[in-house]
Amino acid sequence: MNILVFSWRDPKHPLAGGAEQVMHEHMKGWVEKGHRVSLFTSYFKGAARVESLDEIYIKRQGIQLLGVHILGCLWYLFSPHPKFDLVVDQFHGIPFFTPLYVRVKKLAVIQEVAKEVWLRNGLPKPLNLIIGGIGYILEPFIFLFYQNVPFMTGSDSAKKDLMEFGIPEKNINVIPHGVLLSLPKILPVKEEVTTIIYLGALTKDKGIEDAMYTLSLIKKGVLWAVGVGSKENMIKLNLLVRKLKLEKRVKFFGFVDQSKKFELLAKAHLLINPSIREGWGLVNIEANSVGTPVVAYRSAGLVDSVKDGYSGILCQENTPKGMAKQVDDLLNDIPRYNKLRKTSIQWSKNFSWDKSKKKSLDLLKSLK
Repeated sequence: MNILVFSWRDPKHPLAGGAEQVMHEHMKGWVEKGHRVSLFTSYFKGAARVESLDEIYIKRQGIQLLGVHILGCLWYLFSPHPKFDLVVDQFHGIPFFTPLYVRVKKLAVIQEVAKEVWLRNGLPKPLNLIIGGIGYILEPFIFLFYQNVPFMTGSDSAKKDLMEFGIPEKNINVIPHGVLLSLPKILPVKEEVTTIIYLGALTKDKGIEDAMYTLSLIKKGVLWAVGVGSKENMIKLNLLVRKLKLEKRVKFFGFVDQSKKFELLAKAHLLINPSIREGWGLVNIEANSVGTPVVAYRSAGLVDSVKDGYSGILCQENTPKGMAKQVDDLLNDIPRYNKLRKTSIQWSKNFSWDKSKKKSLDLLKSLK
């Protein structure tokens, strides 16, 4: 088939995360089996307007927030392009509304329903309240356009949310994600000082602020914050660090490559994940693969990627206080901690991109 994918970001985007990695791996699998894949996505400073990545044709136009959605529609309707057999509409809060203008087969791809994430956006006041409120109220109505469109998602949590918004269960295909690993040949020893790692975008909805408050309640150890934040968010976070008197206990790494990421994950004692909502929680499996258990909020997506008591611990209370208690209890119970280190590695071995790509290919066949 000739497949077109609409997505607000591509893997090279400076703010790309797990969702972009997941979509790219599926597209690579489709190309490997003979399908032709094009990706229409947003432009970012320094990017090529057109390029090929892993034999996927990429076209970039517009900004990631709404601009790419409008230009994608105009390009599809009025610009010359090949005839497509399937159009993939990827949701990131706002979809591309392809049921309104695409007449060929469609597949909606979603990692998570946004819900309360709308209310924790990083826009400046009062825009954050206006946009967040509008998004939160209107999101359920968006899915009315997709009642007859098949969905692909990565977790049972997302499936449940889709059903709450009226998508028929028969239209929802759960395909567990794989994991790209860059493991050290020999796992490094854990740090001498108790080290907790946070891995992900440095945004409020992902939980970076709760991670800081958690550290302040633990009273010992350090936090490695690995990930990228906007200039405005970094100013706020540095102010929070000073307010909580954590200057000597927090280290910001910014972006790191795959090799460095897994080195840091292996050296840390625990990964904490205080995200309020995820599609799945790729970072949890990455940490598990190097013997690092996870303490996570009992949130949508995280309940799918963390096996409570086996690969990590799910908090009874989704607050910094609740997370701090779980971290303290686990680190003070050495036999339990060492057992989790071993079983977390076993848990990570359940996830393979070979399995995931095969399932998404089977889904494509069923759409023909």
